[in-house]
Amino acid sequence: MPDAELTGATLPIAADWGAPSSKVITWHDPMITAAAVPGMTGLEFLRAIRDGKLPPAPIAVLLGFRPVEVEEGMVVFEGAPDESVYNPIGVVHGGLVCTMADTVAACAVHSTLPAGLTYTSIDLNVSYTRPVTKDSGTLRAIGTIVKPGRRVAFSKAEILDGRGKVVATATSSCLIMRPGS
Repeated sequence: MPDAELTGATLPIAADWGAPSSKVITWHDPMITAAAVPGMTGLEFLRAIRDGKLPPAPIAVLLGFRPVEVEEGMVVFEGAPDESVYNPIGVVHGGLVCTMADTVAACAVHSTLPAGLTYTSIDLNVSYTRPVTKDSGTLRAIGTIVKPGRRVAFSKAEILDGRGKVVATATSSCLIMRPGS
């Protein structure tokens, strides 16, 4: 970092930063949810999370999004970003949008699986189309299956802002497997 005296810049100090903000995050043991996977179809499992019968993933709680629609081959998650997910240039970090895209693309695959099968993401390709801020409104992440498969499935995601404008798109592939394999 350049010396402030050399550049003529006045660097802010903590007193100039304003009042601090905070938020409390509370989550439940993720292994309770994971233990339910083998005995439920993917659709039953995702609906149980949506309906509050199983606790949500801690990452969803941390980043503030939740499932609102679950059908075979299609899921929708929603969440309203706040300043706690901003990057240093004053907009929502792409990691939040990427995490939402990864979640819905993978859950779209999961929604097609019979009991006894699970998945893991192989890849994710995200394209950002516009910046997101706390004023973007509730983000709506829609994941759909593109091609189911016995070993690998393909899906896509679209993230919309509160006005229905696309802020990102993504494609993904998931490896289908038996738990513990």
